[in-house]
Amino acid sequence: MGILLLDYGKNKATSGYEYECLSKEEFAKFNSNVLELGRISQVGYYLEGLAAIFDLQGFTDFCNQIDPHLVVPEYLSSFLDWIFKELSNEFVHEKRGGKVMLWGRLPFFSKFLGDGILFLWNTKDMRPEDFGSIVATLYEVCMSYSKTFYPKIEKEVAKPPKQLRCGIARGQIIAIGDGRDFVGACINVAARLQKLSHLSFAFSRRGLDLRTCFEEDWYKEFLLARVAIRGIGEKELIYILKEEYEKLPPEQKALFEA
Repeated sequence: MGILLLDYGKNKATSGYEYECLSKEEFAKFNSNVLELGRISQVGYYLEGLAAIFDLQGFTDFCNQIDPHLVVPEYLSSFLDWIFKELSNEFVHEKRGGKVMLWGRLPFFSKFLGDGILFLWNTKDMRPEDFGSIVATLYEVCMSYSKTFYPKIEKEVAKPPKQLRCGIARGQIIAIGDGRDFVGACINVAARLQKLSHLSFAFSRRGLDLRTCFEEDWYKEFLLARVAIRGIGEKELIYILKEEYEKLPPEQKALFEA
């Protein structure tokens, strides 16, 4: 998370080989403070949260094209501006005077992951319908990428990622380093779900019951299935889109107990 620019020089050893050289003061700068997490040893605090990880499918191939330095910064600048604007706009119910009424809370923490973004919500005192609003908003953002952002950006840069994927999970989160970063099982689950099979959208059933979060016509779009999640469990219950599941090849469908 931090950047360390050191003042290197060259120095020859008695063998005649030329080594990189730093002063002792410069050498000592390489330590955990580079991460800019504050007091890492301080006892962390817990909070109930919801984690969502967006991942750009095909971002590695995008970065491996000819002269990526000419296209990757331009793409990321457009993408990051777009996703924050899209996410916030999807939450808006009504603007009245100097007030903005929202379907739900905005995430309190955001972190760029290189090929995607982590968003965290503090779920204290949230109602079931609040969780539904967040999940529905994240779904709309995922779909909007393919429908609106991709058609525009492919006219500006070569071979941009075609799909935005999203994994969501609820659980306990631990703050570390003065609350500058967070860890938790739900973050790991969200990370696994956004890379699950050929799906673009999935969320854990733990603490998220569609029957209480959504109206019936909305939750009928989803399928409750069991699946093995690496490092988490062999038969984890998750929700996936029925339409995407039906389009999976037989060998991919076999991964799920639907």
